[in-house]
Amino acid sequence: MQVESKRLAAVEAVKEIKDGMVVGLGTGSTAYYAIVEIGRRVAEGLRIRAVATSVQSEELAVSLHIPIVPFAEVETIDVTIDGADEADGALHLIKGGGGALLREKIVAASSKRLIIVADASKTVVRLGRFPLPVEVVPFAHELTLRKLAALGCEPVIRQKDGTQFRTDNGNLIVDCHFGAIHDVEGLGLSLHGIPGVVEHGLFIGMADKLIVGHEDGSIRVLTSTR
Repeated sequence: MQVESKRLAAVEAVKEIKDGMVVGLGTGSTAYYAIVEIGRRVAEGLRIRAVATSVQSEELAVSLHIPIVPFAEVETIDVTIDGADEADGALHLIKGGGGALLREKIVAASSKRLIIVADASKTVVRLGRFPLPVEVVPFAHELTLRKLAALGCEPVIRQKDGTQFRTDNGNLIVDCHFGAIHDVEGLGLSLHGIPGVVEHGLFIGMADKLIVGHEDGSIRVLTSTR
């Protein structure tokens, strides 16, 4: 089952956490299992400090007695464990299905190592099957959507419970349907060039390791060559 594949990948990733580390906690269905496993190890005596990429992940960590510290007390993060909506062979990612892409990218950029956990369905030859989430400010978002559409996508404002979804930062998420993305780096630069775009869900050259869980119980590990 997909759930078991996610759990297996998460448990494998958590093995890399050692006493004294500052750990970044990701967001999403696979990161959930990593946080649960970290909580189990903390209960057994693992001593860490953690920062979370979303309110949801922080609340889960607190419920499991994982010590959460303010970012002001953290100079660097030893390792962050997070999920991904898609990952290619170069370990480029699409993230943001849970709406936390901005906070996830801030934490990832301050981490010595970023470990991604996923089930096999998230691995692709080319990114783009999953719509690319882009976080935009609400002000004049109609103009921002037109700029996004000009890049060759169909931009759709994410909805939740019959209204526009808002991130923990109060922004909108636009799911951009590009189809296959042939120039990941070029698209990332183009998105950053649009006023109103806060951040995009392309994580380019940020992941150090990808741990993939398979339904047969096996684990596949891909390591960055950069």
